[in-house]
Amino acid sequence: MSRSTLNVTFAAGFLAVSMAILVARANPATSYESSVYAGTPTITWFGLALALAIAVGTCLTCRGRAQGYGIGLGAITVTAIVSLPVIRNYHYAGMGDALTHLGWTRDIVTGGTAPHELFYPGLHAIASTLHFAGGISIERGLLIGMVVLFVPFVIFVPLVVRDMAGGGLAVGLAAIVSWMVLPVNNIATHMGVHTNSNALFVVPAVVFALVAYLHRRSTIERLPFGVSPFSVLIFLTALALLLIHPQQMFNVVVLIGAISGVQYLARRRFDDHPMVDHPTTYVHTISLGGMFGLWALGNDRFRRAAFGLVSGLLAQDIGGGTTVNQRGSSLTDIGGSLGELFVKMFLAAAIIGLVVGLFILVVWLGRSSLDGEARSFVNYFSLALFPLCGMFLVYFLGTPTMAFRQVGFIYVLLTILAGIALAQFIGGLSNVITTPGANAVAALVLGTCLVLGLMTVFASPLIYSPGQHVTEEMMSGYEDGLDHGAEGVPYAGMGYDPYRYDHGINGLDGSDTLSGASRATGSVNATVFGEGNYSGAYPTGEYYFVVSEWDRTKELEVYDELNYERDTVEGVETEPGTNKVISNDEFSMYAVDDEPRATG
Repeated sequence: MSRSTLNVTFAAGFLAVSMAILVARANPATSYESSVYAGTPTITWFGLALALAIAVGTCLTCRGRAQGYGIGLGAITVTAIVSLPVIRNYHYAGMGDALTHLGWTRDIVTGGTAPHELFYPGLHAIASTLHFAGGISIERGLLIGMVVLFVPFVIFVPLVVRDMAGGGLAVGLAAIVSWMVLPVNNIATHMGVHTNSNALFVVPAVVFALVAYLHRRSTIERLPFGVSPFSVLIFLTALALLLIHPQQMFNVVVLIGAISGVQYLARRRFDDHPMVDHPTTYVHTISLGGMFGLWALGNDRFRRAAFGLVSGLLAQDIGGGTTVNQRGSSLTDIGGSLGELFVKMFLAAAIIGLVVGLFILVVWLGRSSLDGEARSFVNYFSLALFPLCGMFLVYFLGTPTMAFRQVGFIYVLLTILAGIALAQFIGGLSNVITTPGANAVAALVLGTCLVLGLMTVFASPLIYSPGQHVTEEMMSGYEDGLDHGAEGVPYAGMGYDPYRYDHGINGLDGSDTLSGASRATGSVNATVFGEGNYSGAYPTGEYYFVVSEWDRTKELEVYDELNYERDTVEGVETEPGTNKVISNDEFSMYAVDDEPRATG
């Protein structure tokens, strides 16, 4: 492709993504959206698709500066997709932990809590800074902070691969795989205000510092006292990761510890091996482990989490198998299946995982064309997967949610290894067919995986999980309801406990727990509620029944009235023992009496 043609192609790609962003910005969300994909204008998706197609093509076929432009175009496009809640002016996004994080940030802004008093204050500090420096709302500050923490992922994954393998094809392929955002599985890791998930996207920055430390050994790069600047970078990026979420920091400690173990064994067995020439990571393992221990072991929240893990391991009815069986049964009831959901949510991840697994086997059998240095890095990361997967098994038996968070970290490493693995396979395929033919096959397969990955970055009815868009009407409805409710009367939701909104609106008053609220809250009994016995659906008899547009969409449309029937929900309007006390387009609150008034 000539230089002038390339310039025109890149201009078209950057123009397409720019126009897509402008169109999305000009069409903000005006009401609750169950899917950001469906809510975003079609022309925006055409522009983003064109930009990604150009980015994928140039990453595969170009090298040098032109490939860099392609990587930049793809990174901007994927970041634009991740930023859609911000671009389309969502008031907020997130019904679970995200609302608690909003409450913590509100506590910091109002002075009720200092950032260092939180277990992981990184995202909250970013949002608070944006609020004070830019005058934006706390809600928007958190959404922007989510995007800020995502950007290192698409920047550092290809940089890590460049240092590990050096080949232009591997770098381009690593960039493409990073755009699939495989660490997000929508079970325990999410694209939103969720610090554990947000931390995953910062991990490649730490890995880059680690690989640079191992790879670049020039004495010119030394600081005073012979300290490597990359050691300093390791500690700084690891500290940032610790402040965003300690669990992912602990995974990094395990990763570096595993590399230390491999180095120790290599030095005992080999006299001449690239690993022997690498500087050791023993000090980093001990220092980072100590940093994590000092921060985490003195925190009550960490101790409760550890106790919960041990309790889960000892309990017979706790574990991932029980959770999977329950969800599989529910999917069948609403016309879905685990097989269908697997294809939508995990097919791309499974393909990449299979490719990486086969590649590691090829490397261990000595059949790859990688040089000794690149093989050493591949062995570092592949052997580190053993303790990381062992942790997954422990979590799976004890606390399944933590297990799927562990999968998110594992897929950060698999994303990095995938660039090298795919480059090896495509290189081998080009020897069987032509290089253009191999690139065409790669573009087709990776393009399909890219679509599958990006269409499940956000929750949506496609995966039986409505988007967690929080509208201004929902927030104001809950705020009015919590402010004006009678003292001592609890609040109950429809399959959703409103205490999270209490966190987001009123803060947590310095508490570091994710459960509980300043008011009594809960969820109505679906079976009793479905019988029309509204007062009997909650233990106190008298309570406030709160329901938002998100609740209606989730229970009546996405779950197809599996738990709550439409007629019963609408029957609250006319029930003699209930009174609608607050209402807007997105929210309603009813006062339910324990003794219905007589009619007549």
